[in-house]
Amino acid sequence: QVQLVESGGGLVHPGESLTLSCSVSGLTFSEAAMSWVRQRPGKGVEWVSTISNDGTRNYLDSVKGRFTISRDNDKNTLYLQMNNLKPDDTAVYICAKYQSARIQYRGQGIQVTVSA
Repeated sequence: QVQLVESGGGLVHPGESLTLSCSVSGLTFSEAAMSWVRQRPGKGVEWVSTISNDGTRNYLDSVKGRFTISRDNDKNTLYLQMNNLKPDDTAVYICAKYQSARIQYRGQGIQVTVSA
């Protein structure tokens, strides 16, 4: 059974930082490309970032230079370091694995709120 469990969300002020973690089990983590997606209030799911099994990273334009995705294959854990957070980053952040351009597995999501 594949499980993805996010942690590290919360309430921060604009300009502050937050690091999300996603603990993954039930799949060969080191071989999987892993992603973060988010769902902002009243909107659909939006892809944020992906890290491939060889470490290649890709980002949504609006988070480039502020967010960093990383992975620890020894710990089966995916991370998202978020710096200089903005109110528009407020969302439920979800750890996900894609298969053929669709989300195959996903966590339950964790709330990040950026507010003054």
